[in-house]
Amino acid sequence: MKHCLFPGKFNSWLCPSFLHKIPIDIINLWWYVSGMKVKTSITLSDEILKAIDLHIGEYRSRSEFLETAARKFIAQLARKEAERRDLEIINRHADSLNAEAKDVLTYQVPL
Repeated sequence: MKHCLFPGKFNSWLCPSFLHKIPIDIINLWWYVSGMKVKTSITLSDEILKAIDLHIGEYRSRSEFLETAARKFIAQLARKEAERRDLEIINRHADSLNAEAKDVLTYQVPL
């Protein structure tokens, strides 16, 4: 099968020619479930709601605005955690890194 995405025993599942055999209802169900939202209730101050309404702009709803804000904040937390781990590794090896840098500088030609 020359149009398969991956070689191997699962070729029939990964070939575009097989996609026409999957019932459209299953494809729609997968799309629906993967994008499904869960209704929840939160309590916010009036000040925050007014600020959201003031900045809602291109967002279709408060829910979309808050979901976008939460995603960005979670990504920011993940970046901070990664930076914290990186700094911890650098600090753990600081003495050897500084010694190596000092050694490299001895090879520098004076200008």
